[in-house]
Amino acid sequence: MPASLVFPPKPDAIRAIFGRTRAVIGVIHSRPLPGAPAYDGEPMEDVIGFALAEAERYRDGGVDGLIVENHGDIPFAKPEALGPETAACMAVMTRAVRLTSGLPVGVNVLANAAVPALAVAKAAGAAFVRVNQWANAYVANEGLIEGQAGAATRYRAWLHAGAVRVFADVHVKHGAHAIVADRSIGELARDAEFFDADVAIATGQRTGDAATTDEIRAIAAGCSLPVAVGSGVTADNIGDIFSVASAVIVASWLKVDGVWWNPVDPDRLHSFMRAAEQARS
Repeated sequence: MPASLVFPPKPDAIRAIFGRTRAVIGVIHSRPLPGAPAYDGEPMEDVIGFALAEAERYRDGGVDGLIVENHGDIPFAKPEALGPETAACMAVMTRAVRLTSGLPVGVNVLANAAVPALAVAKAAGAAFVRVNQWANAYVANEGLIEGQAGAATRYRAWLHAGAVRVFADVHVKHGAHAIVADRSIGELARDAEFFDADVAIATGQRTGDAATTDEIRAIAAGCSLPVAVGSGVTADNIGDIFSVASAVIVASWLKVDGVWWNPVDPDRLHSFMRAAEQARS
């Protein structure tokens, strides 16, 4: 990998957060939150209760960390359309997940809401945020999604939240990258690092699709950041992925019937972690 583009060089964020390389990070897909189209008035105690039950299943299954994500808020809105209720609910829920699980926890506020995610992380004591478009821009289901790094890093400094790391997607799923089609994946990874990301994330084309080994290698070659794979990870491919990546972010394959909105299936999680341990050893 090239020398770090950020001075001074950063410590390995995966090792710093999880105490190891080759980390497994489970995702809690929240039920719809107040303000979302599908929210039906369910008491927040029940919304949080679902997240805590998921956190306990993940913890008991042996994952190294968690991400709390407002995935029930479909269709996702651009950051400027989100109300303060989303950040408020996410902060309460994320803090409860962190205290219940005892695991390092991250935050992803969809769609691409880096500033609200940092607010949640600060309030909840989370270790990191995931941002789907940190630098540059792409065309997503929500429309044109622009990088948030400039505003988000200034807001993080204002919050005195420098310890909150940024996991940034490179060539993120669910979108078209025609705007940057004249740029290589390695260059896009370099942009994420230059704009102060801590981890680069590789994904497939959509939720459940695996990132190719070539794309993972291209991202790793383009920057000095640790690389995580953020979609399509299974018990069958975890060995290949851990040969080139430092972490995996996994959800759908671990759910009942492999469907993201279902609860975590302890049997599938056990099978996955057994394969992950074999790959790490």
